[in-house]
Formats: sequence, C-alpha cells, structure tokens
Amino acid sequence: MLEIKVKTEGTETYTRPTADELTDLVLGIGGGRNRFLVVQRVPDRPGRFVQVWHEGDGPYELEYRAGGPGDHYRTEVSAPERVAEVMAGWARQEEDWDAGIGWESLGLPEAEPVPAPEAGVLARLEEVVRAQLRGGFATVETLIEWAAGCLTEDGVSPVTAEQARAVVERLWLERVEEQESWTGVSDADRLESAFAVLGAAGLTARQNFTCCRSCGMSEVWAEDESARGFVFFHSQGTASAVSGHGLALYYGGFDDSEETTSATGHEVATALRDAGLAVEWDGDPSKAIEVAVPDWRRRLVG
Repeated sequence: MLEIKVKTEGTETYTRPTADELTDLVLGIGGGRNRFLVVQRVPDRPGRFVQVWHEGDGPYELEYRAGGPGDHYRTEVSAPERVAEVMAGWARQEEDWDAGIGWESLGLPEAEPVPAPEAGVLARLEEVVRAQLRGGFATVETLIEWAAGCLTEDGVSPVTAEQARAVVERLWLERVEEQESWTGVSDADRLESAFAVLGAAGLTARQNFTCCRSCGMSEVWAEDESARGFVFFHSQGTASAVSGHGLALYYGGFDDSEETTSATGHEVATALRDAGLAVEWDGDPSKAIEVAVPDWRRRLVG
C-alpha cells in the first residue's frame, strides 16, 4: 500500500491504495465528473501534493507542489501509466521520483506573511490546537475551520482564518514529525483494532462520535440500518483519553432490549480485552464500559 490518499473530482477519497489501484484511478479519468486526481500524503503535509488533470484526448497535465506557491511545478505527459509511475514514486518518497521529466514552474507569487495573533491569544490557540492534535481525529482543514472560531467571545473571534491556517499547519507538521519517531503499539492502536473487529462483526462502531452521550445515543440509530448493535465514544471521551483519564464506551442493540444491550456489552468488552486493553465493567448493561488508555498516541491520518 502507498501512504497516500487520493481525492477525485467526484469527491471520493481512496486511502492507502496499492500502486495498481492508483494506476486504475489514473486510467479512469478523462471525462464527465472524473477529470482530475489530487494525491496527498498520509498523514497530510500541508502544501505538499501531486495532482493530474486529463480531459478527452488531451495530455495528462501533471503538477506537484513542494511547499508554498513558489514551489509549484507542472508538465504534460502523454501516457497514463507514466503518470501513475511518477505519482507512485512521489508517494514512496523515492529520491529520483521526478527525474526524466521536463518540469516548469507555474511562476506563482509567494503568499504574503500572515501576522501572528496577539501573544496571549496565540498561546491559548496553540494550547487548544495541540490538544486537538493529540486527540488524533482532526484533518488539517477541519482543524483550521475549528481553530478560527474556537476562541470566539460575544460573536467576535480574535483569530482570522489566515492566522488559524498558519498556526494549525505549523503545529500539524510538528505533530507529524513527532509521530514519525513513535515505536510500538499504542492504546489508541489497540482501540482502533478492537473497533475494526466489532465493525466487521456487524456492529456500528464509531470513535469520537458526536459531542456527548446524549447526542451519540440519538444519532447512532441513523448510522447503519443493517447493523445489529452499536458501540461508540464521543469527543468529550477523546479529551478524557488525551488527558490520561480513560475512556467511557456506550453500547446497545437497536431493538432497545436489555438482553441485546447486555450481549453487545460483553461482545465489546471481549474485543477490547483481546486487543490488549484494560477494561473495567461488571456486566451491568446500564453502565458504560470503562477503558484504560494511558498510552494515547493516536496517529494523525487526515
């Protein structure tokens, strides 16, 4: 698999495709609402991507950016297989991935420097953004949108959209660099594994789902009508895990019976223990399942 995500004109996203799957995506563009692909790394590195446009019998217009607007280059390629080869080399970070092609700069002007927020505002913004990054569920764009309004008081935000982007992109890259040094399996990895097992077994398994228990219990019913039950934790639970206070999981069956809720709880607790997590639950279907997650190193993937 390639450590990339591929976005299509039709808004589909393909995460970690194989080289063959990437080739198929390139071969598939050319008309209708399927004329381009944008390829980003996983996790995303803001300002770094490769993309291709193709329509009808025209050439494949291949571009890449390696930082700011001044580092944006283009070329034209006739064969889609060559386009896929270049993209795969970029994805693998091969040293000579761009060799043998005549690239030309787009000549875009560099962006104007963004003035930093007032010192106290900047310190508060960095603190809350770092907490969101430790949670591990945000994407760059969703975090920028959130950061632009998270300090709003009386309808006024002390942070502009441009300032939010500058802060988020800087701290995002710091976190990506930090996680590249991580080794071993974290509790967040174990939880991800357990939820994958539960999802494959027919439960609606959602992480960081809604803002609270009440909203989660209300909205989970609409997630998957074919599921036989559910398990989730909400964003406040994520904040608790980040702070080292553990995680509460909520579960149940869609028939709203105590018997199904109890059976689902036992299934969830078993999956968590099988994944290597410490679980505290006495089997009472009216109680949440408490999970100890002292090693909450969740990797950014957005």
